[in-house]
Amino acid sequence: MKNSIELFNKAEKLIPGGVNSPVRACKSVGAAPLFIEKGKGCKLFDADGAEYIDYIGSWGTMILGYNHPQVIKEIEKVLQRGTSFGAPCDLEVTLAEIIANGVASIDKIRMVNSGTEATMSAIRLARGYTKRDAIIKFDGCYHGHADSLLVEAGSGVATLSIPGSPGVPQSFAAHTISLPYNDIKAFQETMIKQGDKIAAVIVEPVAGNMGLVKPIPEFLETLREYTAKAGSVLIFDEVMTGFRLSFGGAQSLYGITPDITCFGKIIGGGLPVGAYGGKDKIMSQVAPSGPIYQAGTLSGNPLAMAAGIKTLSLLQKPDFYQKLEEKSAYLENGIKTASQKAEFPIFVSRAGSMLGIFFTEKEVKNFADAKTSNLKAFAQFYKKMRDKGIYIAPSQFETLFISAAHQKEDIDATIKAVYECLTQVKI
Repeated sequence: MKNSIELFNKAEKLIPGGVNSPVRACKSVGAAPLFIEKGKGCKLFDADGAEYIDYIGSWGTMILGYNHPQVIKEIEKVLQRGTSFGAPCDLEVTLAEIIANGVASIDKIRMVNSGTEATMSAIRLARGYTKRDAIIKFDGCYHGHADSLLVEAGSGVATLSIPGSPGVPQSFAAHTISLPYNDIKAFQETMIKQGDKIAAVIVEPVAGNMGLVKPIPEFLETLREYTAKAGSVLIFDEVMTGFRLSFGGAQSLYGITPDITCFGKIIGGGLPVGAYGGKDKIMSQVAPSGPIYQAGTLSGNPLAMAAGIKTLSLLQKPDFYQKLEEKSAYLENGIKTASQKAEFPIFVSRAGSMLGIFFTEKEVKNFADAKTSNLKAFAQFYKKMRDKGIYIAPSQFETLFISAAHQKEDIDATIKAVYECLTQVKI
């Protein structure tokens, strides 16, 4: 790790914490971060030349694996046209058409540059459309770092044990109600009392930022029913689940139609991207069609659009998601078997190609359950897995992602490493 450590030491003098996104610093697991030299397929190679089977996938983005030749070829073609125009181009229309055709709830869509920008813009749109201020989110769901959404957030906020939302004026936070994920009763009671004040309810339909937590039966259905009754906007944050759980996202899988959907990650094929879209009557309120302002210099960037178009076209192969499901189920079952064999109980949760490993015996249905995990045990496990060439997120509150590039031998090596590492973790 000599080169990675040298790079990190240099970075700490120039960049806050030495990283450009907090979880990457590996602080919660007591390790120094790896600096990555390149990626290929399901493998990453660090600055010292070490090879890792990767389950971060650029935090869910690389569903095809790293450096996919067809995606790279499309990016190279567009490079000859230019890297940025700051003006409309054909590629953004093509990508918008693919998304609208693939996701039933989308009539119109606006391209932005990140998931945070997408959720932030969706909240502003919902408030402008309903002429209300309050929003409901759920504990442990992370929707980016916009002021209104950092209340009781998961992901890096939970990983670093940052309390509340420092730097956010109380007047902003006061408009955000955070409820326990999967708590149908708490949600119903809140909507009965305050529904006429709620502009939007935003949720990860499958939570991926407190580890992987699936919705219980009737949870999403209840959100849809009560928001429709109150005239509130239901926002699905599918930045992570969009085009990963199915081509139509989690909303297709669970049969729920939100009013606005936020996208990111996969739709940019590995380049910076975000988007939000929904029903025409709502999206027509966005400038210049309507009065709700949102803009971005690099929105609809041609490189990101080209990478997204090619990626989504490859996901439409008839057996793509079936094969991904089979690989993911094989990994899930292997990890469960390894846990039993090692006599080290953990809770494993999976939705499609998203997988969570919780160092707790408790079934995890919400953020409070996730926080019962033994973080010291997870830290040991993380470091031991990395030593064996398996690269997972350096946080108990993040998700593992399986890609089309993972092969049986990669998964078998991972299962073997899980067993060996669990036998070495000391509680």
